[in-house]
Amino acid sequence: MTTKTSTHSASAPASASADILVLGATGKTGRRVVQRLRDAGTARVRAASRSGGVRFDWTLPDTWEPALSGASAVYLVAPDDPSPVREFVTRATASGVRRFVALSGHGIDKAGGGFDRAGGGFGQGMAAGETAVRESGAEWTIIRPSNFFQNFDEDLWLAPLRAGRLGLPIGATPEPFIDVDDVAEVAVAVLTQDGHAGRIHELTGPRALTFAEATETIARAAGRPIRYEELTPDAHRAELLAEGWPEAAADALGAMFALHRAGRSADVADGVREVLGRAPSDLETWARRIAARGTWSAMT
Repeated sequence: MTTKTSTHSASAPASASADILVLGATGKTGRRVVQRLRDAGTARVRAASRSGGVRFDWTLPDTWEPALSGASAVYLVAPDDPSPVREFVTRATASGVRRFVALSGHGIDKAGGGFDRAGGGFGQGMAAGETAVRESGAEWTIIRPSNFFQNFDEDLWLAPLRAGRLGLPIGATPEPFIDVDDVAEVAVAVLTQDGHAGRIHELTGPRALTFAEATETIARAAGRPIRYEELTPDAHRAELLAEGWPEAAADALGAMFALHRAGRSADVADGVREVLGRAPSDLETWARRIAARGTWSAMT
């Protein structure tokens, strides 16, 4: 589903003279957005992170102005802490930024007051980013992707899958998993093309699967047994802490699953097709490609 509202300013031109500041440039979406922009050569790219060539730290406002210098567009990846987001967007607009593309999350709009109840505070940074760009006076677009395919092969659930067992507190609530490469391609399109001002693009894969079904799909692709086990929220948190997760990170992940269990991100949307003119990637096709690399081979 894609919604449209009014924008407050004329379109920012997409031109070779415009710098695009990409926040979170070492993250899952950010690094892919940077690479695609550089490959296209349509704009100068400022890849910003705490340790990157363009230094940026949400907790150090002195790093904001140098990162923003010369930028007319920003790919906004908000921090978990919502407190600095509005001030950054205000400074960005004052420095000449005319276009924001804010990364949010599928179902964030349905959380409502549930951030403190079902969500335990999860998503407040993304919600703050949405509000800040909407009220900035600049051109804005929001993209709301669902859970990434790449959580299964890059970090979050890679080790459990390789160990042969993924245990999560999600139940039978489905999730329309999406390829992060599709998310990055959409982000680049809305950063560099006109026609997306004031729009919210809900981005999902082509179908919703339960985590048990996704695990079965990956097991088939890997050619080995991998089982899904349903856990209680308390049992899941205990496992994370036993593995060395910080309490705050374990609580944040638990809060994310609380929102998923409430069904707030279960619907399939057509934002990828609306922006790119094609269907989103399918988990099964992606899993076969990733499995061919030996990604989910058994741990030895």
